[in-house]
Amino acid sequence: MVTQVTRGIKITVSTSFEGTFFKNYKMHYAFGYWITIENQSKDSVQLVSRHWDILDSLNDVEFVDGEGVIGKKPVIKPGESHTYNSGCLLASPIGAMKGYFNVVNFTTTKKFKVIVPTFRLNAPFAIN
Repeated sequence: MVTQVTRGIKITVSTSFEGTFFKNYKMHYAFGYWITIENQSKDSVQLVSRHWDILDSLNDVEFVDGEGVIGKKPVIKPGESHTYNSGCLLASPIGAMKGYFNVVNFTTTKKFKVIVPTFRLNAPFAIN
């Protein structure tokens, strides 16, 4: 589990290996991740978009940008949190993800980036 706080918004990430399967004549490794966004600030915020850098040990990097998270743009009041889970496919059993959420502060109406720290995606059989 990894954690990071940006401007009073705490991000906590945990991961799991979900299995392997063939797709388009290639082996793929499936990973799940759970992200909790906790508002420790004094202002309500809304998550409006996300950016991901998805890396695998074969040196492939995929960049993903999109609105919200899993189809939602949650408003998170002070002291509250929002948790969601998603997943990704890698071409290798070892990789990582990092990124950020674009968030709007409802009090100041200013947008800022909340950093999602690098989290590892490792299949258990690939690690000593």
